[in-house]
Amino acid sequence: MAGKLNAKIPEGPLELKWKRHKDALRPVSPANRARMHIIVVGTGLAGASAAAALGEQGYRVNVFCMSDSPRRAHSVSAQGGINAAKNYRNDNDSVHRLFLDTLKGGDYRSREANVYRLAEVSNGIIDHCVALGVPFARDYGGYLDNRSFGGSLVSRTFYARGQTGQQLLIAAYAALSRQVAAGTVTVHCRQQMMDLVVEDGKARGIITRDMVTGNIDHYPAHAVVLATGGYGNVYYLSTNAMNSNGSALVQCWKKGAFFANPGFVQIHPTCIPVHGDHQSKLTLMSESLRNDARIWVPGNPEDVRALREGKKKPSQVAETERDYYLERRYPSYGNLVPRDVASRAAKERCDAGLGVSKTGRAVLLDFSDALAKKGRQELEMKYGNLFQMYEKITGEDPWSEPMQIYPAMHYTMGGLWVDYNLMTTVDGLFAIGEANFSDHGANRLGASALMQGLADGFFILPYTLPGYLAGKVGEPCPDVASEVFREARSAVVQRITALSALQGTVPVDHFHRKLGGLLWEHAGIERSAGGLASVLPEIDQLEASFLKEAGIPGSDKTVNQELEKAIHLQDYLTLSRLMTTDALHREESCGSHFRTESQTAEGEALRNDSRFQYVAAWEYGGERETPVLHTEPLVFENIQVTDRKYR
Repeated sequence: MAGKLNAKIPEGPLELKWKRHKDALRPVSPANRARMHIIVVGTGLAGASAAAALGEQGYRVNVFCMSDSPRRAHSVSAQGGINAAKNYRNDNDSVHRLFLDTLKGGDYRSREANVYRLAEVSNGIIDHCVALGVPFARDYGGYLDNRSFGGSLVSRTFYARGQTGQQLLIAAYAALSRQVAAGTVTVHCRQQMMDLVVEDGKARGIITRDMVTGNIDHYPAHAVVLATGGYGNVYYLSTNAMNSNGSALVQCWKKGAFFANPGFVQIHPTCIPVHGDHQSKLTLMSESLRNDARIWVPGNPEDVRALREGKKKPSQVAETERDYYLERRYPSYGNLVPRDVASRAAKERCDAGLGVSKTGRAVLLDFSDALAKKGRQELEMKYGNLFQMYEKITGEDPWSEPMQIYPAMHYTMGGLWVDYNLMTTVDGLFAIGEANFSDHGANRLGASALMQGLADGFFILPYTLPGYLAGKVGEPCPDVASEVFREARSAVVQRITALSALQGTVPVDHFHRKLGGLLWEHAGIERSAGGLASVLPEIDQLEASFLKEAGIPGSDKTVNQELEKAIHLQDYLTLSRLMTTDALHREESCGSHFRTESQTAEGEALRNDSRFQYVAAWEYGGERETPVLHTEPLVFENIQVTDRKYR
């Protein structure tokens, strides 16, 4: 290990760290802000909110997105909600309890100070979003409604009818559009970031490719903010939008930004199962369904066989023959155990031969009890759009028969390492939202991604980034005619030219699908030393096959989706090596990282705090060279680290 990292966590009591830190940060005068240029790459919740907040302050902000207009890349059905510790139900919730639940949910692999700050600002997010017009659900008295979510015994998840994520995004875009109209923010659509420009260890700007014309361009800035989301699509099949990718993360890593905990990826338990060999996208059924549905598989193999053959419907399985396995194994939390626990439990039941689909890879999400107790009208108000979507995709009516679900790739907790100010190891490069290694640790509690994205964008970065810029007042914007910009642009042109010259006959998706299958099998829900070690040479072979056999039709001077896929696949191959190296290095189980060699007698994750209670941050070591490990010890001064139990 090369050394330890300085997270720049403020001194003092946990409850006062953020307040005192904000007070110590230097502001930039309004007169100077208009002279300072900021680049924000990505327009999800984190990127849109950050650009809106910085534009509101008067900075000159350039925002880049890959789509025709700003949007997010996570699942369209991410309806579940957003967490906040408001204690509206008077059920003993608090900032401290949200802090504890988040640390425990992440298996104690995140920073105390960051997690507490996230819990602390969460209440302000709800108030701010209400002011922006988010139509949160309300009860009959007009109060904001909320509900429980996995990993918590209290109700703290606020939601909107329809897709909560989409409603929050509309609000963030309203704030962003206001700044566009004011002239402080400029949005660049259909632009893909190809490289980070670094000079003397400082971020100076980015190189982009116009996805319509193919033009390679450069943009300078005093600071760059990366808000490009995660890298879940390395698995090929995931709940993310198909254009979501990890290319910007990889390029920043190659330019000096350490990559933290890349092996920490989240498998979501309530996804519509894979239904074909050529499927390119998975659809998420919101975790919020677990509030009212019960999860089970038949306990009798004969019933399993009958269901698979279509000779029996789930509703015809006798109650006494149903195994409500989450309620049985985890009586305290039941169906509301965290995602990693629920996903592994589903896989274990299916591996035992009790999966109910034709493929044997599905369990049942049953609403019959909730329908009897609450009635269809109440459930339609909560989940009606999800039921409609499920029926359209599967052709089955979830009102009469249980949904079929199975775990799928969803969110990545790994990302660029950042300090308390959200700055990476590259001076002036900030990473926010899912693009950083987050406040979630080894597993994310449901409804906390929206919370982190908006917290970073609206409530943290608008303080810490100006604190950085205060020391840059008077510095001119970098010169795009400089040698460092010319070299970066030239390298991108060479890369595009090389990929465009591939004249094979095999489409890029063929190789991406193979890569995803390798990772899902050996670096998915379960990992083992032997399986992980076997992946690395196979990745090398796959890359060699790609460069020899892939064909890129068309021109690089126009819209070319095959070229875009090739760019992303190259970066995924690089990233998959890093993920596998990290997972192989971490000889313990924690959260979503489950090593079969490290489990309790009950089959639960077994941590090794004496060896691995740290953030693993990897420095780029060169093309196909072993990356260099740096560590940030995780010190817990305000809580007691305990075994993670949900029984």
